[in-house]
Parts: sequence; structure tokens; C-alpha cells
Amino acid sequence: MDTAKTPGRAWYDRQIAMLTAMDLDGIMSQYTDDAIMLRFEGPIIGKAALRKHFEGYLAFLGTFELISTDKYVEAEDSLFFEATVHTATLEARVYDAFMLRDGQAYRHFTGLLGATPLNKG
Repeated sequence: MDTAKTPGRAWYDRQIAMLTAMDLDGIMSQYTDDAIMLRFEGPIIGKAALRKHFEGYLAFLGTFELISTDKYVEAEDSLFFEATVHTATLEARVYDAFMLRDGQAYRHFTGLLGATPLNKG
């Protein structure tokens, strides 16, 4: 499937661009008001809680750079991927799945596959 022009791929590309720009308002525009993020540390429920989460997350990352999208699949209303990213201090392998409604995520499943420190000395 050519995902280059699908709504899911466009959503993914916007999400990556906003993370790279550390654009909190842009990231939040990708989520519905009733969005829920599920992660092993516990759920984050609602847009206000997501905003607070992403404020801390962006501060923790320091910088964000997509190195590669290692796996990607989508259906009509959802997408799932694994990616390798660099932050200010780490190379991380992550996975995320999003369920979309009217162009916004209402469910986000996320996790870390592994991370190694970057030697920036």
C-alpha cells in the first residue's frame, strides 16, 4: 500500500513535524478533547492531562529527530508504527498506535522498545 498520500500518513507526518519543532500547540491540535493515551506507566485521560504530559515529555526530550520509520501500517481509521529517534541525550526505538476520528487521535497507545545514550562529547 502506498501510504505517502493517505490521511493516516499525512497525520503521521504532521505529528513528526510538530515533535521535531517542539510545537506543543500543534501536537495538541492532533488530539480530540476526549483522547486517551495508554502506556504501561498508566493512562492519560483527556486533553488537559495530555497537554500536561506533553509539556513534561518535550522538556525531557530536549530535542527530537526522526532517524527512521522502521515499520508502518495503517487502516482506514488507525495507524501503527515503530521508529528510531534521537533526543538530546538518547537514541530510542519507540512504537505508537493511533486511532483517528475526524482527523484527530482519540486513542494513542505508546511505548519504548529500547534506548541507548548518545555520545555527544
